[in-house]
Amino acid sequence: MPSAAHLKLFNSLTRQLEGFTPVHEGEARVYSCGPTVYNYQHVGNMRAYVFADTLGRVLSWKGFSLTHVINITDVGHLTSDADAGDDKMEKAAAAQGKSAWDIARHYQEVFEADLARLNVRQPAHPRATDYVDAMIEWGKAIEEKHCYRLDSGLYFDISTVPEYGRLARASTDDGEGRIDTVEGKRHQADFAIWRKTPEGETRQMEWDSPWGKGAPGWHIECSVMSAQLLGHPFDIHTGGIDHREIHHPNEIAQNQAHGCSADSGARIWMHNNFLVDRRGKMSKSSGEFLVLQTLVDRGFHPLAYRMMCLQAHYRSELEFSWEGLAAAFTRLKRMVMAVERHKARLAQKGEEQIEKPLEGWTYMEALDELGGALRPILVRFEEAVSEDLNTSVALTELEELLSLKKMDPQETLLALAAMDAVLGLDLLTLERADLRVRPKDAEITEAEIEDALERRKAARAEKDFATSDAIRDELAAKGVEVMDGDPLGWDWRLKID
Repeated sequence: MPSAAHLKLFNSLTRQLEGFTPVHEGEARVYSCGPTVYNYQHVGNMRAYVFADTLGRVLSWKGFSLTHVINITDVGHLTSDADAGDDKMEKAAAAQGKSAWDIARHYQEVFEADLARLNVRQPAHPRATDYVDAMIEWGKAIEEKHCYRLDSGLYFDISTVPEYGRLARASTDDGEGRIDTVEGKRHQADFAIWRKTPEGETRQMEWDSPWGKGAPGWHIECSVMSAQLLGHPFDIHTGGIDHREIHHPNEIAQNQAHGCSADSGARIWMHNNFLVDRRGKMSKSSGEFLVLQTLVDRGFHPLAYRMMCLQAHYRSELEFSWEGLAAAFTRLKRMVMAVERHKARLAQKGEEQIEKPLEGWTYMEALDELGGALRPILVRFEEAVSEDLNTSVALTELEELLSLKKMDPQETLLALAAMDAVLGLDLLTLERADLRVRPKDAEITEAEIEDALERRKAARAEKDFATSDAIRDELAAKGVEVMDGDPLGWDWRLKID
């Protein structure tokens, strides 16, 4: 059964913390807006999935049976939130000389690989194109009372549902500034349910419908897919804060039109804030953006980025900088070294290493296993994540646990495993060698580095400091910094410009 400890989450719909009470007893059903798979996802996009994964981990940790869906938008999303302009999938296909279907499959695979590298648990990834027939049926069901036809397609009339824009708190035209004018629309904020293919044009992705051959609007897919996969109402809907302004209000309007009455489809709506760099919010629009592989090419383990995200509250803006990422990486290294020390103590006692239960640790299971000395730390950790996923405080509790030197290593590692079930940093299995990520432009292999360090160690033992210095300079010329006297005890690192 789920733990009795109270979970409070910030509901964007009411703009306040609310206690979590599931729609279905013992279950938690979560829907997260997934990527439009026409390009690589930049690291700002990936923050949303670290956040959604952390939420899911907390729900599992508290004993709820979790169903988590991240949809794959492989059709229907235009190059802005407008109802005019190029389709992202079609535009990418034309630019790369490939089919839209091939573009979608390739970038979905890359996205899923990035999730794995960030230790994001892989939920269901249904594709929008598999639900087009259901979207057409949804449109037919709401057309008479809530929609109108134009030459360009079927449009939703926002005046037909109560409190449109309540989620965004921006029901005026001023609040919908990113929506372009489409000739014939009754209200500026009205949006497409179906976009008819213009006369004389052919799309790679198009279907027959009562409104003409064409493709669904972007917003309809999330209403249809969440209803079919989770049922309405369900528990929690997540997404980036930019979705709070247009996409999610439109989704709520569709849900209301389809029978949710004044309900929004989801009981709680949660939004992570932007990852920003010094030039502003990260975006693909400039054509230059950071992807996870960029970080790896610079010598950072992907979990350093997860650590960076966890250090900030999900509702706070997070500034990206290479210095900040390096600091998060160092913090991760310190944790890995501390875990190695506790593992060594356990081995000295001849005891087996900790293994997680098949279904993962829950809070109540860990609490039952722990002795009195460590229970207060676990309780404080629980309180932190129960207060709207306060992972920054939770990390300090984990570090306090690892700093304890006189505790039984078996219990320490058990408590660590339980905490890391929420944080997802893979601390029980990560090793120091795993964190030595070789930058893309490095001119030397790890084996060559280790061999040079062994020769340098022998030279220093013989007090042959000239040879020792020469080896150090040789390594430096190839981008390797020898870290004599480093407080972390790290022998070397590859330099990052």
